[in-house]
Amino acid sequence: YFMLNFKKIGLTGLVAVFLLVSSFLVVCGAEKPIKLGFFAPITGPAAADGESCLHAAKLAVKLINERGGINGNLVELVYYDDGLSPPQAVSIAQKLTTKDKVVAAVSGSYSHTTRASAETYQNAKIPMISAYGVHPDITKTGDYIFRQSFVGTVQGRAAAEVAIKLLGGKTISVIHVDNDFGTVLAKSFIENAEKRGVKILSVDSFSIGEREFTPVLTKIKRENPDIMFLVAYAGEGAQIILQADEIGLTAQMLGTEGVDSTMQFLKVAGEKADGLVITTNLNRDSERAEVQSFMKAFTEEYGYAPDMVGASVFDAFMVLEYVMKNYGTSPQEIQQGLYKVKDFPAVTGIIKGYNELGEVSKSVQVQKVVNGEFHYFAEITDPEIVTPPNL
Repeated sequence: YFMLNFKKIGLTGLVAVFLLVSSFLVVCGAEKPIKLGFFAPITGPAAADGESCLHAAKLAVKLINERGGINGNLVELVYYDDGLSPPQAVSIAQKLTTKDKVVAAVSGSYSHTTRASAETYQNAKIPMISAYGVHPDITKTGDYIFRQSFVGTVQGRAAAEVAIKLLGGKTISVIHVDNDFGTVLAKSFIENAEKRGVKILSVDSFSIGEREFTPVLTKIKRENPDIMFLVAYAGEGAQIILQADEIGLTAQMLGTEGVDSTMQFLKVAGEKADGLVITTNLNRDSERAEVQSFMKAFTEEYGYAPDMVGASVFDAFMVLEYVMKNYGTSPQEIQQGLYKVKDFPAVTGIIKGYNELGEVSKSVQVQKVVNGEFHYFAEITDPEIVTPPNL
C-alpha cells in the first residue's frame, strides 16, 4: 500500500524519510516511560506522613523529568495507598511487580508494612528501597532490598550517645509506641545506655492513636529522671509534649525521627516542644546545596516545610536517578548499581554507600527545637556508632 518511487525522490528524499521514521520511533519510545513504584499510608492513622512522602515522591519525579529524565526517557511514578495495612502493602507489591512492570520501588511506609511486602519485591527481583522503616528484618529479606535511613540499631546507639555524652543523662525513663518502630528503637537505646552505666528507671509503651498520657507522665514525673526518652510518631508525640508541660514534667526530652514532622508535630506542640532534642537524618540548617534547594522546592510546591520522611523518600528517588543514569534501567542493573553508590550527596547527608545487607552508611543528625522549629544541635559521625550491621 505504501510504496516509494526511489528514483523520483532521490538521496535527499530518502534522508528525509529516514529522519521522519526515526523521529516517529523516538516519539513512540518516549511514550514508554520508565516506571518507578511507590507506596505510602496516604489515608489512615499515618496519613500526615503518607502525604509528606507522596509530595516528596512527586516532586522528585517532576525534577528528574525536568532534567530530561533518564538519558532522554521520562520517569512515571506509579503509586498506591497502603492505608498502613500489611496485607494491602503485599497486594500493592504484587501489582507493582506484575501488572505495572516497575523497574524499582520505594517504600514511603512504616516498618511493618514494608517488612510484609519486601519478600514480594525480592522474589520478583525488583529493587525496593525502604525510605525510613527502621526494623532490621526489612533488609534481611534479600539482596534486592535496601534501606535509605538508619536501621533501628544504629539510631538507638546514636540516641544513647546523645543522652550520655551531649545531655549528660545518668537516669532515664523510656516511653515508646508499641510497634516495630517503637520496640526496635527502645530496645537498642536501652541496651546501649545500660552498657554505658546509665540507670533505666522505667519502660512504658502505648498504642498508636492513644491520646491520654497524663497518668504515665505523672508516674515518670515522680521518678524524676534526668532524661525522658520518647519513641513516638508525631501525633502522639505532640500530645505527650503538651501534657508533660501541663503537669510540670521538667526532665530533658530526647526523641527520635518519629516526631520529625513539620505539620503534625511542630504545628501542634509549637514552642512547648522547645528544648526537645531528636535523632534524625535531616539537618535543616545544612548549607549544602542539595539540602537548601530541596527545602526551597518542597516549600514552594506544597506550602509547608519538609520533614524527615519526605526528605528520605526524595533521596531514595535521587539515588535511583543517579544509578539509572550511570548503570542502566533494568531491575538487575539498578540493583547492581545501588551496591556501587559511593559518597552520594543526598539531602539527608553524604551517603558513603550501601553494604552487602543493603544498609545505608551515613552520619546521624541531631536536631533541637528552638522557638518552635528544628535546628542543628550535633552530628554523630563516629564509625562505631553509625556503621550499620552486615548480618
